[in-house]
This record gives sequence, structure tokens and C-alpha cells, in this order.
Amino acid sequence: MDLKLIEQIQKIYPDLIINDFYVNEIGQNNDVIIVNKSLVFRFPKYKQGIIQLKRETEILKYIKDIVSVPIPMPIYESFGELQPGKVFTGYRLIEGNPLWRNSFLEIKNDELIRGMASQLVSFLSAMHSISGELASRELQLEARHPREEMRDLYEKIQHKLFPFMSKESQIIVSELFEGFLKGEALSNVNLALIHGDFGASNILWNSVTGEISGIIDFGGSGIGDPAYDFAGLLSSYGEDFFNRCIHQYPNGKEVAKRVHFYKSTFALQEALHGIENDDRQAFEAGIQNYR
Repeated sequence: MDLKLIEQIQKIYPDLIINDFYVNEIGQNNDVIIVNKSLVFRFPKYKQGIIQLKRETEILKYIKDIVSVPIPMPIYESFGELQPGKVFTGYRLIEGNPLWRNSFLEIKNDELIRGMASQLVSFLSAMHSISGELASRELQLEARHPREEMRDLYEKIQHKLFPFMSKESQIIVSELFEGFLKGEALSNVNLALIHGDFGASNILWNSVTGEISGIIDFGGSGIGDPAYDFAGLLSSYGEDFFNRCIHQYPNGKEVAKRVHFYKSTFALQEALHGIENDDRQAFEAGIQNYR
């Protein structure tokens, strides 16, 4: 399979000399190949991922001069035949490693942590400064209100996941969703362009300088609730760091009201992804605390 993907790159870009490559296993939705230790190629595994990658490429080109942290900038792309294995983008490797929770917890220097918080908040503030209205007009992105998205998610969870969940978990999840959907927290959401998967695996850092060196994987980007990106930070790094970030963010108090709810849906979304894409590992990881 890997060789097939390399052949596809060579077919579209015959002048690119490939000396070596290896497969990076992280991608849930993409096959990721590192070429010449300096280029990252992403091949969507599913049809849905192709639409996503096309949209993501347009978003990256749009925000590249707006955000302050390095992001993937596609220099190679193939959207000729819209089939898995044929579609790809390639960009220069961004130096750094994912800022996993374990690495984060080992940082004892408060100044470094403060610096990281302010880098991440300025990145999010810049991205979120693109209003839903503007993103819809300029990027032809569909704007759906979070209430509608969460109602859809709730219905899918009821149909597809409830059969695998304990009665007690079903009641807890129902109360959580119904409380949120009927509550006040959604009454004044300002939709914006969001990253959509703003967690540890997509935040890169330089362990020598302690700086954020890049943000990757904009596959889930689109118009949404800025609180969703902060839910990723909360889920990855805990309450203290989240509070530090949200206090620096414009209108953070208002945004914070919705963050904990979104975080509570992440495991269920992973289980759903598992069921819908026949990914047993993702399903088990997401459903385990609800059985």
C-alpha cells in the first residue's frame, strides 16, 4: 500500500526525487507519509476525507497570513481523480513533536507555561476573528448552529451507541444533552472559523525552547463555536491550563460556559467514528466508560 502511494506522488510530480520515506501512524482519517525527512504527504482513507482535505486546503491558504504559529502549507496537491489512494496534499514538515499531556505535565517552569498559553490563545483569537458570516461567504463553508449539530450528534448517539451502553450511562448522556440543548449557554454564540480538533496530537512544540512550533491537521476546520477549540485544550491539558487560556481570550467567560459540555462528548464521538468507519479500536476506546 505504501509503495502504491509513493507511486501516486511520483506519477503526479515526476520531478520530485524521493530518496526515502516512512509511514507516520498517527492519522485516524489519513495515511501520512514522510518523504525525504522533510515533506509530509496526506492521503485520505475515506471518500468523506477527500471532501475534507479539499476544504482544509482552501482554509489553510486563506488563514496562512492571519495566524501567528506555523501551519501546514500545501505545496503539492492532487485532486484530479477523487478516490482514496489518488488524492493527496504535501507540505514541508513542521519541526516539533506533539505536546502530549505527559510532556506538558513535566514542564515545571511557569514562565514557559504562560508563554505557551499566550501563543495558543493568540492563534485561536486570530482564527476565530474570521466570523462565520465571512467564512461562509469567502470560503463557501456551510454554517450550522451548534444547537443543530449537537442535536444531530445526540440522535446518532441514541441510535448507534445506546445499544452498547448501560442504562445508567444512557440516562446520564440524555440529561446532559437535553440540558444543554434547552439551556441558556447556546443563546449567544458568535460563530467563527474554528480548528475543530484542537488537542495534544495537533499542537506541536519544541522541547528545547518550550515554544509552540506549529498547529497541524485542519481536517475538522469549518464554521463553529469557538468554545469547541477550548474543549480540546481542556481535554488535553486539564482545568488549570484551560483557565489560564480562557482568561486571556476575549469574552472568555461567555465562551467557557459551553466548553465542559463539548469536552463530555469527545469519547462518544470517538466511539461513533469507530462504528461509522469500522474502526474497532476507536469504538472500544470511546465506549469503554459507558458500558
